[in-house]
Amino acid sequence: MLGVLRRKASASCLGKNLHVIRPAASTSRIPSAASEKIILLPRQCGHARSFSHRVLRGCSTNLRPERGAVANLHSSLTLHICGRPFCSNSGDLVDAVVPFMGESISDGTLAKFLKNPGDRVEVDEPIAQIETDKVTIDVTSPEAGVIQKFVAKEGDTVEPGYKVAIISKSGEGVESVDHVAPSEKPSEKEAPKPPSAVEEKKEEEMKTKVETTPVKEKSKETSLPPPKRSATEPQLPPKERERRVPMTRLRKRVATRLKDSQNTFALLTTFNEVDMTNLMKLRSDYKDAFVEKHGVKLGLMSGFVKAAVTALQNQPIVNAVIDGDDIIYRDYVDISIAVGTPKGLVVPVLRNAEKMNFAEIEKTINGLAKKATNGTISIDEMAGGSFTISNGGVYGSLLSTPIINPPQSAILGMHSIVNRPMVVGGNVVSRPMMYIALTYDHRLIDGREAVYFLRRIKDVVEDPRRLLLDV
Repeated sequence: MLGVLRRKASASCLGKNLHVIRPAASTSRIPSAASEKIILLPRQCGHARSFSHRVLRGCSTNLRPERGAVANLHSSLTLHICGRPFCSNSGDLVDAVVPFMGESISDGTLAKFLKNPGDRVEVDEPIAQIETDKVTIDVTSPEAGVIQKFVAKEGDTVEPGYKVAIISKSGEGVESVDHVAPSEKPSEKEAPKPPSAVEEKKEEEMKTKVETTPVKEKSKETSLPPPKRSATEPQLPPKERERRVPMTRLRKRVATRLKDSQNTFALLTTFNEVDMTNLMKLRSDYKDAFVEKHGVKLGLMSGFVKAAVTALQNQPIVNAVIDGDDIIYRDYVDISIAVGTPKGLVVPVLRNAEKMNFAEIEKTINGLAKKATNGTISIDEMAGGSFTISNGGVYGSLLSTPIINPPQSAILGMHSIVNRPMVVGGNVVSRPMMYIALTYDHRLIDGREAVYFLRRIKDVVEDPRRLLLDV
């Protein structure tokens, strides 16, 4: 009797399921060529990737048949077999692997393990953290169970799909492994075997050969000069009270991008100062009503974002970018907000900021800042951006020249607010003043457009009523 095994490709299954299709017997007797449904399961195999194969009479397949009576099945009926991803050959063991990290990220570094071998984990509970060039990604458990062992080690470079840990759903056979595969750890039970007489004889012969080595050959070996280091490799003498720590991938990425910015763009910075009296009075007068209605505090950043939107609309060249021999003008305003985190600088993006009001801007900034600080921000939330605002004033910076965030063409730097004597109406009065700086790509933006852009920022911040009148 012949049975045809049909192939079913399942993207979420790693094991193998073999199906032999035989139609169920009807009231009339079917000739010997008839077939019935048999499910063939390989020994010690959970799920199977089916394949096209013909079983011949008398051939051994080393399979365990399980017959099932299925009535009224059409001969062309297709059976869909679904399985949970990350399953292994044994039904009790599942693999925790590195997830997809984004289109622009191909690998990452296994920063640390959040669990230990033998710990109980639930479904989707983080067990390790992968540090990439942009964000930190969690490796989660695909099933509830007990961590049997870790396959990777901290500091390893891993790619999507790389196996990190093996989890036992029943908790049986858990080994106490210190972040290292068991094959890498020598067995303590095995005692060293005493050397045999033949081995001792070989060792004595080797020693005599080493002792009788000519002095000339030895001198040649010792006279070889040490290998020269490359010119870029630092040769720092060891000092006391120093420690060497490898750079994180995020810090490496930031360093590379900033250096590329300096090497690519013709950087130029222009400055101005802003009287913050009216914007601070606006916030003081309406902060309570704003929180009561919108559930978020009214800050100064939303005022600068709105001012930057109007300035970018008045000077669209600042919102543009060079692409080869062309200039790409953007009819939208996506503003990146530089946020300093313990792990490094990230720049989440406010999408379509020109359509946002003060409340929406404050809510979005607060949400992105919390995600960035907690390390839960996604790559999509940082991708893109046509203009960047960096607020160094929160750290007490008085003046700075920010560096452009590639591939953008300009960046606005905010600084601390300091009361300084100013001449207002012929009188010297104390005013809360802030220095602002615009660094721009002089290949694309001329000084005239840069100064007009910064003057528009100054005018809107000093008199927010311009936003209502659009003047």
